[in-house]
Amino acid sequence: MPHRLHGAVEWIRRRTENVVAALLAVMFAAFIVQIVFRYLFNFPVGWSSELSVICWLYIVLLGSAFWLRGHEEIRFDLLTDLLGPRARRLVAGVGALAIGLLFASALPATARYVAFMKVESSSYLNIRMDLLYSVYVVFAVALVVRYAWSAWRAWRGSEAAADVGVADKGYGL
Repeated sequence: MPHRLHGAVEWIRRRTENVVAALLAVMFAAFIVQIVFRYLFNFPVGWSSELSVICWLYIVLLGSAFWLRGHEEIRFDLLTDLLGPRARRLVAGVGALAIGLLFASALPATARYVAFMKVESSSYLNIRMDLLYSVYVVFAVALVVRYAWSAWRAWRGSEAAADVGVADKGYGL
């Protein structure tokens, strides 16, 4: 990976880590507020549960799109471990290409559906659902780029791409 691109990817990873940590803190605070109001004041509040779910959604999608490295993903590589380096690269390239194409082909329908969701809003916080779920479109675009990069690395003959499956070792987008 070119040095500038590597620096940009690392900067995005660090900023995503900051956002994920902040969301985790907000989720924990909302959880504590929910416990205090429910058990001390006998006054359950629904907004804290909704806020926790929203934070969790953003943590999972942003974290897996921008923060999680390729070798940190859960993989079932029992069969690919039996292959040689060249066959492993081929399987990695085909797998990355397939995943990237599936997400890319679903992207227009996904964006239309998220845009359609503007007619709905969340129950307690009254956030429009299209704004709330727009993070999924960001996630899908990031995965298309990430798997395109992984497929390119595998086709180029990078051992790192084959060693960990479909993402390149350490610095997958």
